[in-house]
Formats: sequence, structure tokens, C-alpha cells
Amino acid sequence: MPVPPTSGRLQWTDVPLPLRARLEDALGALVADTVTPQGGFGHQLAAALRLVGGRRVFVKAAPDDDPLTAANVHEAAVLDALPPGAPAPELLGIHRVAHWTAVVIAHLDGPHPDLSPQSGDAGQTWVLLDKLTSSPAPAPYAAAVSTQPSTAAALHGWDELLSAPPADLAPAARAHLPQLAELEASWPALAHGDRIVHGDLRADNMVRDHDRGVTFVDWAHATTGPACIDAASLAPQLVLAGHAPADIARLLRDHPATADSPDTTTAFLAALTGHWHRNARKPAPPGAPGLRAYQHRAAAAGLALLDYRLS
Repeated sequence: MPVPPTSGRLQWTDVPLPLRARLEDALGALVADTVTPQGGFGHQLAAALRLVGGRRVFVKAAPDDDPLTAANVHEAAVLDALPPGAPAPELLGIHRVAHWTAVVIAHLDGPHPDLSPQSGDAGQTWVLLDKLTSSPAPAPYAAAVSTQPSTAAALHGWDELLSAPPADLAPAARAHLPQLAELEASWPALAHGDRIVHGDLRADNMVRDHDRGVTFVDWAHATTGPACIDAASLAPQLVLAGHAPADIARLLRDHPATADSPDTTTAFLAALTGHWHRNARKPAPPGAPGLRAYQHRAAAAGLALLDYRLS
């Protein structure tokens, strides 16, 4: 297994020649060039391949003993099981050669969405979340995610910060610390549900496709759970994109995915924000140099929303 790069991702040239040849054979053309999108924190190959003739596909690949390979295979199963019309790309195939696994996904043509207040992308995303969570997950999807425990249920951080509050803990967090820890402790009992959950929704896990509009990508954390999870996860991202916390707090109050479960929404947001606050203080993992800075920003945004829900 190659050592994960200290910055950035594995490149096409890092993939063993037998797997590259298998992919080109399966796709019916040689690879002319590759583009690695900005964003994300993994070290695997995650690149758009342009084939001779102009066709494009998206490929994720890593060694079989890399933990990200299991995540890639899980994502492939999820993409294959999502209901028609779900905001997700099509799975094109899985290839295993030379102790590596590659997942091939349909290429989406467009940038990441603009979640700022001036754009309509955030509004379209809320509509998609309403459609995605308005009814229980279909049986094929529930079966596809049943083999992998939900990481959302295990989110925590305030419990550790309560026992040893760091000196640089934000005043708002310090003021609500016992309440935040109590809310976080209530989350695991509320984490179960029957709705489709993407599990890692932010702008760089979405593409504004020229034909399909906003589409969710990177389904490696997909699971089932309460309808509120993705909406509550998206809320701090909108604050980071420039929305006023008060406006997003009102959205969470009124959106169909969160309006019917205010206690579950608040408990999840507390657990997620505690996770960010705790992890942001850890050393950066190999291959993800921007992760801790992002978690610092996300933690502050989540805390700003919790201030409204706790006041």
C-alpha cells in the first residue's frame, strides 16, 4: 500500500498499470488526461478522466487494504440502490485488479454549487432534501446501507470538552457546555430512522450539473436515519457561505425535514458541532492538510446556530 500523500490526492499515475489498462479496456478508449477536483479531504484517487474521443467519467481508486476502498465500494452499492430521480450520479462499474479497486461513476459537468445568499443553488438544495426525505427509503437502498454502521450516531465531542475545557474554547460554547453535552448524550437514542441520509452534505460534495442542476456526490457515508440529518448538516455550511445564522435558524424551524423533529434536529446539531470542536484540535491526518481549519470554521458556524436554538 502506498503511503498517503502529505498533501493532495493520489494521481492517475499512482494507479497500477494493470488497473489502468483494465479501466481503459472497459471504457473503450485510452485516457487522454485527468482532472482532480478541488475540495475533499481524502487521499485516494478521485479524478475526472477524459478519454480519447472526448467522453468523461469519474473514478475513485485506492489499494484494497486502504480504508477508503471500503468506503468507495459502499458508495457504489448506494448509487446502485438509490431510487429513480435521486440527486446522484449513475454508477458505471467496479473494477478490481492488482490489489486495487476502482469505482467508475458518471461524470457531472459543472462546478460546485454556490451556496451564498445571492445564488439560487441553496434554495434548490433545500427542495432536493425535501423530496429525498419525504418518504421512507426504498428496500434496495435500506439493504445497501445496512451492512455499514452509521457514523452519524457516534458523533460526539462535548463530553470530552466538558471534562477538560480547553483554554481557547469559544465563550458561547463555554457558557452552554453542560447543556450541549446533555443534548449530545441524547442524540444516539434519536439517531434511528427510515429516511435516506447522504451523511456528508456540503458544497464540495455537490455539483451543479449543466443538465441536472444540483446533484449530490460522495455518498460514502450514506445511511438511513431521521429526515433532519442532512438539512442540519447543511445549515452550518450555509452560514459559512455567508447566510445570517438567524435566517438559517428560521429555515431549520420551517423546513419539512426538520420542522417535525425539533428536538432531534437540535441534538444532532449539538453532536455534530461537538465533533467538529473536538476534532479541530487534533493533528491533521495525512493527506488532509485543510481538514482541521475547515472543522474550526464549521464548529463556529454550528455554534452560532445552536445559540438560536438554545436561547
